[in-house]
Amino acid sequence: MVGTPINGRTRQAFTVVNGGGHDLGPSSAPPSNAGSDYGAIEFTREDVEALLNERAKRKDRFNYKERCENMVDYIKRLKVCIRWFQDLEMYYSLEQEKLKNSLELTQQKCTEIELLLKIKEEELNSIITEMRRNCTSLQEKLIKEETEKTAAVESLTKEREARLDIERSHSTLSEDLGRAQREIQSANQKIASLNEMYKRLQDYITSLQQYNGKLHSELSSVEDELKRVEKEKANVVENITMLRGQLTVSVSSQEEAIKQKDVLATEVSSLRGELQQVRDERDRQLSQVQTLSSELEKIKESTKQSSTEVDSLTLKANDLEVKCALKDNQIKALEEQLATAEKKLEVSDISAFETRTEFEGQQKFVNELQRRLTDAEYKLIEGERLRKKLHNTILELKGNIRVFCRVRPLLPDESCSTEGKIFSYPTSMETSGRAIDLAQNGQKHAFTFDKVFTPEASQEEVFVEISQLVQSALDGYKVCIFAYGQTGSGKTYTMMGRPGHPEEKGLIPRSLEQIFQTKQSQQPQGWKYEMQVSMLEIYNETIRDLISTTTRVENGTPGKQYTIKHDANGNTQVSDLTVVDVQSAKEVAFLLNQAANSRSVGKTQMNEQSSRSHFVFTLRIYGVNESTDQQVQGVLNLIDLAGSERLSKSGSTGDRLKETQAINKSLSSLSDVIFALAKKEDHVPFRNSKLTYLLQPCLGGDSKTLMFVNISPDPSSVGESLCSLRFASRVNACEIGTPRRQTNGRTMESRLSYF
Repeated sequence: MVGTPINGRTRQAFTVVNGGGHDLGPSSAPPSNAGSDYGAIEFTREDVEALLNERAKRKDRFNYKERCENMVDYIKRLKVCIRWFQDLEMYYSLEQEKLKNSLELTQQKCTEIELLLKIKEEELNSIITEMRRNCTSLQEKLIKEETEKTAAVESLTKEREARLDIERSHSTLSEDLGRAQREIQSANQKIASLNEMYKRLQDYITSLQQYNGKLHSELSSVEDELKRVEKEKANVVENITMLRGQLTVSVSSQEEAIKQKDVLATEVSSLRGELQQVRDERDRQLSQVQTLSSELEKIKESTKQSSTEVDSLTLKANDLEVKCALKDNQIKALEEQLATAEKKLEVSDISAFETRTEFEGQQKFVNELQRRLTDAEYKLIEGERLRKKLHNTILELKGNIRVFCRVRPLLPDESCSTEGKIFSYPTSMETSGRAIDLAQNGQKHAFTFDKVFTPEASQEEVFVEISQLVQSALDGYKVCIFAYGQTGSGKTYTMMGRPGHPEEKGLIPRSLEQIFQTKQSQQPQGWKYEMQVSMLEIYNETIRDLISTTTRVENGTPGKQYTIKHDANGNTQVSDLTVVDVQSAKEVAFLLNQAANSRSVGKTQMNEQSSRSHFVFTLRIYGVNESTDQQVQGVLNLIDLAGSERLSKSGSTGDRLKETQAINKSLSSLSDVIFALAKKEDHVPFRNSKLTYLLQPCLGGDSKTLMFVNISPDPSSVGESLCSLRFASRVNACEIGTPRRQTNGRTMESRLSYF
C-alpha cells in the first residue's frame, strides 16, 4: 500500500465503505494515535472483515499458553482497530465543526451582502423612481412642445395658404387695378382729347362768333351804307327831281346825271350782289353755327357721360385702392404673424432640441440606472441563489427535514367572513418569504420555515422552489416530498393540480416533465436512464395498488395482501406491488389519471371531494453513463397525505367515521415519530402504522425530505392551522441524517428499490 505523510507520519492508503460505498481518499483520514508498537496503521474494510473473521490456529488444542498469546495479540489488534476508528470519528467531528463554522461565516457574509444589496436596491429604486418622474415630466413637456409645434406648423401652413390666397387675390386685384388704371388712362386720354376738341370747338365758335360779329358789324355797316345809299338815292331822286326840274335847265347836266345814275345802279347791283353773298355766307355760317352747336351739345352730353364714367371709374379705382390698402394691411399683418410664427417655430425648435437633448441625457442616465439595477438584481439573484445553496448545504449537513408552508386562497363562501385575516407575512430582511404569523384570540404566534408561499403564489412559483430537489433524484439521491394539512387545505391541489387546466398543474406532473426533459437533454452526454413507476394508497391501514387491474374485486375487498420490507441497505420494497416501466411523461400522466380514478375519495362537511387515503407516487430512476461507466440510482417519492379533521366539523358517520379514525390514527403515529426524532430518543415508533413504517427511510434514513404544510385561511379553522404549523416546526427541527448519493448499480435479482 502507498503511504502519504500526514502530521509528520507516513500513512497507508485505505478505503472505508460506508453504506452505499463512499471512497475516502488518503488526505481525508485523521492521524492515528495508536500504540507505538504498531505505528500509523490504517484499516480497509477487507482488513476489518479479515480481523473479525479470523479464527485461531489450533495446532495443539491443549496448549493454552499459545492460545492465550494468540488471544492477547488478537485483542491488541482489535484495540488498535477500535482506537483508529475512534480517532477517525474524532477527526470527522472536528472537520464537521470546521465546516459548520465556515458555513456560519459564509452565511453571515451572505446576510451582510443581502443587506447591502437591499440598501443599494432601495437607493437605486428611489433614484429610478425620481428619474422616472423626471422622465415622465420631460416626456409630457416634450409632448406639449410637440403639440405646440404641430399647432404652430398647422397655423403656419394655414397662414401660408391664406397668404397664397391673398397673393393670388392681390395679383387678381392688381390686374383689375391695372386694367382699371389703363381704362382710366384711356378715358383720361379721351377726356383730354375731348377737352382739346372742346377747346378747339370753343375757339372755333369764338372765332365764328367773332366772324359772325364781324359779319353783323359789316352787315350793319352795309345796311348803314345801304341806308346812306338809299338816303343818297333819295337825295339823288330829289336831286333828279330837282334835275328834272332843272332838266330843262341843262341837258348836259341830265346826261351827266344819267351817267351817274347808271354808275350808281351798277354800284347798287354790285352792292346788292355782295349783300346777297354776305347774306348767303351768314346763312351758311348760321347753319354751321347751328351744326356746331348741336355737335357741341352732343359733345357736352358725351362729355357728361364720360365724366360720369370717369366718376364711376374713379369711385371703382378708389374702392380698389381702399381694398388694395386693406389687402396690403392684411398682407403686412399676415407677414408679421408669419414672422412671429417663424420666430415661435424657431424658439420651439430650439426648445424641442434642448428638451430632446435633455431627454436623451435623462434616457441615457435612466438606461445606466436600469443597467445598474439589472446588475444589482442579478447580484441579488446570485446572492439569493448562493444563500439557498448554502442553506441547502447546511440543511444537508444537519440532515434536517425541509418544510415549506403554503396558504391557500379564500374560497368564495369564505370571503364574506367578518373576522378579518388571521395570517400575516413579515417582510424583514432576515425573514422575508420564510416567516408567517398567526393571530388567535388576540395572541400572535410566529413561525419560520424554509419557505412560505402566500395565497397569491402560483403552481409555477411553488415548483421552481423544489425543482433542484427533484433534480437530485436524477443525480442518484433518494428524494421524498409529502403534503400535510387538514382536510380542504389544498394538499391534493398542490401535488396533483386541477384537471383540465394546464397552467395549474401540480408538483407531480411538473416534476415528471422536468425529469423527462432533463433525461432528453443529457442523452448527448452519454447518459441513459430507465424509469419505473408505482402508485399505492394506504386506506384504513390497508395498502392498495392503484395501477393494478386485479387490486379489487366487485365487492370492494382487496385481492392481494401487501407487506412492507426494509433491507440492510435502508431500501424499502412493497411485495407484489405493480411496477411499470415508463418512457415519457404522457405514459405517467395516463397512469396518474388511472390512479386518481381508483383512489378513495368521499364527501364531508369540510370538503366536497375529500381524500380518504394516503397517496404515494414513486418514480425509480436508474442511470448509466456509457462514456464514464458511472451509475446512479435515485428514487423520487411524492406523497399526498389524507387530511386531518375533527369529527365535530366533518360530521363523518358510518364508513366516513372509520376512515377519519384511521386517518387520524396514522397522522398521530406520524406525530409520535416526529416527537421521538426531535428528542433523539433511542426508540422511534415507526411500526405503529403502515404510513410511518413506509416513510421510515424518508424520516430516519439518508434521503432528502421536504414537507409541505398546507394551511387554510378560513378563520373557523384557525385551531387546526395552529396545530399544523406547530407540527411543521417540530418536523423542521428533526435531524434525520446526511443525504447519501447512490452510485452503485442495480442488483440482478430485483428491480429498483422503493424508497
